[in-house]
Amino acid sequence: QVHLAESGGDLVQPGGSLRLSCAGSGFSLSDEIMTWHRQAPGKAREWGETLWPGGATIYTPSVQGRFTISRDDAKNTMYLQLNSLQPEDTGVYLCHEARYSTWGQGTQVTVSS
Repeated sequence: QVHLAESGGDLVQPGGSLRLSCAGSGFSLSDEIMTWHRQAPGKAREWGETLWPGGATIYTPSVQGRFTISRDDAKNTMYLQLNSLQPEDTGVYLCHEARYSTWGQGTQVTVSS
């Protein structure tokens, strides 16, 4: 059974950092196209970052240079390093796997002073 589980969300002050994790089970994460998405309060879910099996990455312009997507194949886990966080980054962050169209449950990131 394909399953994704996010963790690492927290309350952080503007300018702070977090590292989110997306642990996969039931499939090999390194073989699949993986993405991160954010759903801000009262808004639609938005795509943020993509990590291809070969390691290529792409970012939405608003996070370019601040967020970094990566993967640890031994742990079957994908990460999202969030730096220079801003209040508009607040939301539930979810990871997604393309082949089986599987979503995790999400992890809450709140940026506030």
